[in-house]
Amino acid sequence: MSLKITEECINCGACQSECPNDAIYPGGEDWEFKGESHGAEDAGPFGATGFYSSDYYYIVTDKCTECKGYHDEPQCAAACPVACCVQNEDHPETEEELLAKKDKIHG
Repeated sequence: MSLKITEECINCGACQSECPNDAIYPGGEDWEFKGESHGAEDAGPFGATGFYSSDYYYIVTDKCTECKGYHDEPQCAAACPVACCVQNEDHPETEEELLAKKDKIHG
């Protein structure tokens, strides 16, 4: 399943640079996918909705693969000093689905 950032986020940005999918954005900032900009409230390019925040960093559900195919653990969670990068229970995905999403993102 993809991850989300909880309201405990202190807006330090440690997670953003660690994401291999460019799935993490500051609160209220539009996100991008393959050169197209999307508002924070938009559904993702693959049709899923996600958890977005205007107050703290957020993870675009459609771009999060839990770092499958890159690392043994989600890098945002490993970098977060307050442990607010957690699994998004509202968006369960299998490892196969996460790897397929990775391939779709990176072609």
